[in-house]
Amino acid sequence: MKQRFLLCSIALAGVLWATGCVSTVDGRQRLGNPFVNDTFEARYERPVLDCWAAAKDVLIANGQLTSEDHQRSTLQANINKRIVWVKVEPLDQKVTRVIIEARTSGGGSDKDLTAEIKAQITARLATGNLSPATAPRSAK
Repeated sequence: MKQRFLLCSIALAGVLWATGCVSTVDGRQRLGNPFVNDTFEARYERPVLDCWAAAKDVLIANGQLTSEDHQRSTLQANINKRIVWVKVEPLDQKVTRVIIEARTSGGGSDKDLTAEIKAQITARLATGNLSPATAPRSAK
């Protein structure tokens, strides 16, 4: 009986140790697995405002923009029951860095969604289409 209790205690401690809080790209703490990499980084030879506009339009086109923090240079959106953060910051006069992170409500990472958002931002910047995104119209 004592061995079973000890084994269950060790297993529970291991599970609690493996999960915890992680830092998001906006500098806040969130529930999640700290051992999983859930961010993508892209660098563009474009001005910060162009990258900001492209990221914002992509997030609006895919879900609902929930936060726009100019102090931290971050955007937050809900897409398919996932929380997505995008940080846009200048590296120098010509290069802008965009960091994208996506997590589930339980704290798990969603690398597929992160990669998709990165690809859409890259496509929007490559085509020069920085006009506001519009939702596709349904046929009547």
